[in-house]
Amino acid sequence: MAGEFVAEVEQTREQGTDAADVPLLFGTVRGTGTVAEALVHAERTARRLPDVAVTALAPHAGATVLTIRDGLGGVPVRVEVRPLADEPARTLEPLVPAAPGWQASVLAPPGESHRARALLDALHHHADVYSEAEADALWRSMPLLRRFADDDGTAPFSDWALIFRDHYVENSVGFLLAAERAGVQSRWIYALAKGDRTANRHRVHAWFVHRGYRSAVLDNSVVDGTCSPAEAAAAHRTATDVDDFIRRAHRDGRRVLVVDDGGLLAQGTSGRRMVSEPVDAALELTVSGLKRISAAPAVDLPVFNLARSEVKSVIAYNEIADSCLRRVRAIVPNQKFVGRRVLVTGYGTLGARLAQQLRATGCRVTVVDSDPLMLVQAAEHGFDTRRTVARALRDTRPFLIVSSAGEPVLHEDDLGLLPDGLLLAGFATKDFSLLHTGRAGAPAQPVPGLGVRYGLPNGRHVLMLGDGRSLNLFEYEGIPNRGYDAYRAATLIAARELCGNHAAYAPGVHVEPVNEAVRRAGLLDAYYDLYLQDDSSTDPAPAGGTAAQRDGGAA
Repeated sequence: MAGEFVAEVEQTREQGTDAADVPLLFGTVRGTGTVAEALVHAERTARRLPDVAVTALAPHAGATVLTIRDGLGGVPVRVEVRPLADEPARTLEPLVPAAPGWQASVLAPPGESHRARALLDALHHHADVYSEAEADALWRSMPLLRRFADDDGTAPFSDWALIFRDHYVENSVGFLLAAERAGVQSRWIYALAKGDRTANRHRVHAWFVHRGYRSAVLDNSVVDGTCSPAEAAAAHRTATDVDDFIRRAHRDGRRVLVVDDGGLLAQGTSGRRMVSEPVDAALELTVSGLKRISAAPAVDLPVFNLARSEVKSVIAYNEIADSCLRRVRAIVPNQKFVGRRVLVTGYGTLGARLAQQLRATGCRVTVVDSDPLMLVQAAEHGFDTRRTVARALRDTRPFLIVSSAGEPVLHEDDLGLLPDGLLLAGFATKDFSLLHTGRAGAPAQPVPGLGVRYGLPNGRHVLMLGDGRSLNLFEYEGIPNRGYDAYRAATLIAARELCGNHAAYAPGVHVEPVNEAVRRAGLLDAYYDLYLQDDSSTDPAPAGGTAAQRDGGAA
């Protein structure tokens, strides 16, 4: 990962040399780009430090060395930067030809840790920011989003500010680049991470700051009541800053659009809101967010429902389910899946797809759902079904529970039924909250890179994969950029419609205008032609009506 730094102390010293005279390895940073760029960044940082003199660059043992001396003539701090060859890409998209890489080592004598830390942090930040080659590759990996980002001459975003709250992954970078290209000024963008431990969240944050956005974290766990007091205090500080951003936008004559993944910002003034300043319009991306919005006594702004849109239901959820199952298989490569029993709790849009994919893998799948209609649907799709997790655990012996219910699926009475060694894979924060919030009182043992092992009262153990949040976002990038290309393009099209025709939409939740805007823009045809059409000579989409109508089928 770009900017990954290793803080370590070099233990070897020349015999007879005073320890204070020996510079020790304070830490290293690796990044994409040229040695010259890294040295320029280090030198600028060094010159901002008090009471130092920066000497000229000098070659040494294959590296270029920057020396920083204090005013007392003590042992200097050194930054040694050397080129790296054949480095793998640090982004989803490979770089062809490969971009140059560099490694910087910061060496300092004891007592100079403050200067060494400042230099290391600056190099770490420089390494985190996507290079020009990386940003260009990312942008090219989302061709539909690029196509629909072009300004159509209507300038719908000219007087709008944007608050974007979603996972810090590469396709979020692509979406905000598209928003800029469509007319949103970078200084009027506020990006908020949801708090998931995505693989490149630090790089995404550094890039957003580099672009001139505000960037912070506003975690769902604050509203869910599953966070620590320190996390709650940090979230409230962020919410205060977002309120200030909204006030400044309104004073500047701008309206504020929220694109939210979780409904924390768009509940209306009567709902339980983290952010108290009213916004003018919203796009909600998730079903859980819609539930929060619907629970508010009143919704006093227009909300476009992307969660139930055709593009998300038909296209995006397939990609989400694929990323979920790929993450499960990747995080436990030692496990056998074929022929083994799996419980899938929740047979909604995502759960149904996960059940089908697990069955296609060769698993014997039991579906648990409290909704009788979902249970009927699962049974008629050929799945073994149960009404409760407890009943399923009494009747079967699963090695894995996969859950996307969006509500607690384990209760204290269920813990004694869990088989020893059971794996828990959650794709919604609340599903296994009994364990990861500590309410069950089960002893927890972290397993780095894998999850948390919980001890049960009967002497058994279960392993919760990840950190109790969406597993496909745990130390992982989630969905491929091309996999979310159509959905991000649809989100931009919907934002253009809502901002450009804001007065036409009454307060409340709207889904049909989203579908109509997407179809009118030609996104579905463009998606089919780009990703699904085998013939290189594209079959032109009909000017109107369905393909059946064009071919003479029934209207």
